Amino acid sequence: MFHIIKRGITTTTALSGKKNFRKFLLYNKRGTRIFKQQRAANPDLYADMPIDKRGVRDTGVTIDGKFIEIPEKIPELIVPNLDGCKFKPYVSYKAPDVVQSEFTSQDLFNSVYAQKIISDWKSGKLNDDGSPIEPSKEEALSADEAWARARKTGSDIF
Repeated sequence: MFHIIKRGITTTTALSGKKNFRKFLLYNKRGTRIFKQQRAANPDLYADMPIDKRGVRDTGVTIDGKFIEIPEKIPELIVPNLDGCKFKPYVSYKAPDVVQSEFTSQDLFNSVYAQKIISDWKSGKLNDDGSPIEPSKEEALSADEAWARARKTGSDIF
């Protein structure tokens, strides 16, 4: 087996193994622990080396050089109590796929209004124009009231 030696021609100068480390931004990695503590205590001394927070938001504000903690900005994790729950947190890949058709406006009408209309029709509680004689509180709403209720906080439209 023969090896063919090839020679490449470049137009740039060789760096002799030297790299320009100024273009590699090493946030929060340079310096000793004591230096980092001093920088955190007085960031004005080292303005050219800012403390990078990596996307973590502050839980307060700085007013006149003093950090004030705001309790509303602290994230609160609400975890339900699962004592005595028989369900397991794992779903197997062998579980069958759930195939469900699209929930249409006709399905919504049938699930909400159809039973009341059928019962009113069978018991003869409809007027000549088809409106109920004894409307429920949802049927008695005007169009504007129903529109406002549908967009209220806590409705399932959002």
